Amino acid sequence: MTRHETFPTARLATVRPISVAILAMGGQGGGVLSDWVVALAEAQGWVAQSTSVPGVAQRTGATIYYVEMLPAQDGQAPILSLMPTPGDVDVVLAAEFMEAGRSMLRGLVTPERTTLITSSHRSFAVGEKEKPGNGIGDPRVVVEAAGIAAKRIIAFDMETLATKNGSVISAAMFGALAAAEVLPFPRSAFEDAVKAGGKGVDASLRAFSAAYDRTREKPRDTVSGEPEKALPPLPDHVGHAALDALVTRIRKELPAEAHAMAFAGVKRLVDYQDVAYAGAYLDRLAALTALDAAHGGAAKGFAFTTETAKYLAVAMAYDDVIRVADLKTRASRFDRVRREVGAKGDQIVYTTEYMHPRMEEVAGTLPAGLGRFLEARPKLFRAMDRLVNRGRRVRTGTIGWFLSLYVVASLKPIRLRTLRHEREMAHVAHWLDVATTALPQDYDLAVEAIACRRLVKGYSDTHARGQSKFDRVLAAVPMLTAKPEGAAWLRRLKQAALMDEEGKALDGALSTAESAYR
Repeated sequence: MTRHETFPTARLATVRPISVAILAMGGQGGGVLSDWVVALAEAQGWVAQSTSVPGVAQRTGATIYYVEMLPAQDGQAPILSLMPTPGDVDVVLAAEFMEAGRSMLRGLVTPERTTLITSSHRSFAVGEKEKPGNGIGDPRVVVEAAGIAAKRIIAFDMETLATKNGSVISAAMFGALAAAEVLPFPRSAFEDAVKAGGKGVDASLRAFSAAYDRTREKPRDTVSGEPEKALPPLPDHVGHAALDALVTRIRKELPAEAHAMAFAGVKRLVDYQDVAYAGAYLDRLAALTALDAAHGGAAKGFAFTTETAKYLAVAMAYDDVIRVADLKTRASRFDRVRREVGAKGDQIVYTTEYMHPRMEEVAGTLPAGLGRFLEARPKLFRAMDRLVNRGRRVRTGTIGWFLSLYVVASLKPIRLRTLRHEREMAHVAHWLDVATTALPQDYDLAVEAIACRRLVKGYSDTHARGQSKFDRVLAAVPMLTAKPEGAAWLRRLKQAALMDEEGKALDGALSTAESAYR
């Protein structure tokens, strides 16, 4: 016997849905935010659907969450899209400022329809971090584009606001969405959706309320270029006898213009090595200050001393294996990672580091004599390199790997006797000699020579490439000394060196400079 059932014929709804696109990265709660939006709509008797397309990886591509909603129609089955259609999105929520820019490039933001709600803070992309120089995107471009592309803009630092209230950015974005009144639901309905989530409700509601009020009071921040980082002033004392002695030395031995930078340098070097190492930094800086004063530094605002205070500290705090191991095993780093991924108190987070040591790094960490002994025996050196020169995925949350890195970090007391330190200090001495030789004849060129140190950064291959380009630029200083626009030319060479890893732009700039001055 065959059973037949009859179903009513569904009619397709023709009412246009409200569409919401959410762009968020890992740890920012984009999935929670889309769930809240869906729960909000459904609690009000609407039909809602959410989808998501993940990015490639954290901070190389944001996940796009897409929600469509419309009032329930009796006897009508809605057809909802799985992806946002360019030119047809009502609300775009971007959890980071450059993601707002990418949403405009994708055509999701239109002047006739779209309300753009975005946090004005930055989380730098891999493409920005990997450039040798300053690869940070200019946020003003996004500001200008948003003024044209969006119907309405709500932009402020939602990340900081959420953090202050013990929550994540998704709660702040939900509050801004409620305050924008682009969805036909009351504030209480938004809060009910948060409460229905059942986890971290109090903190989420605090962030929600703060963002709601902030949007009502001042919906937009003034977003400019790269933020200036003001250094803290030199304090009267820091409450530690040895450190207070260094503060006193800064005040007595250095010009006021360099106080803040020298204090920052001292803090960096104390953290990097110890108080005595920071004292050696001040010894060098005091001697260079005397040279600066003797060659018109006061009239120049002691620019040579101030630049040296910055870059000498950076040069003395070079990244070696000991430093890398120290940073990767600090409790503060584990806490930061937990905050970034939004881990709860009862969740375990494992961090996997990709490390690729070379025999050069191993030899550099050994006492100088032993390191040179190994380098003088190429066959032995190559054989040892085959053992160590391979990629490793290091899980610092495991006891074995953590202890291994902890032991390497504990080598800090012998750092000043290592082959790497010997060579770094020889390199620093040559750099300062080139700059001080130019100082009596060309003050501005000497300042630029000091600033060229920014070309050297990182460790392993990155450090080697940067140091190679630095040496090539520094070698041009004698050629440019006391020449018309010599300082400007050195600045151009530095900028060319920062343009690409291969140094092709630097090759061209050096050829032009040599043809002009030789």
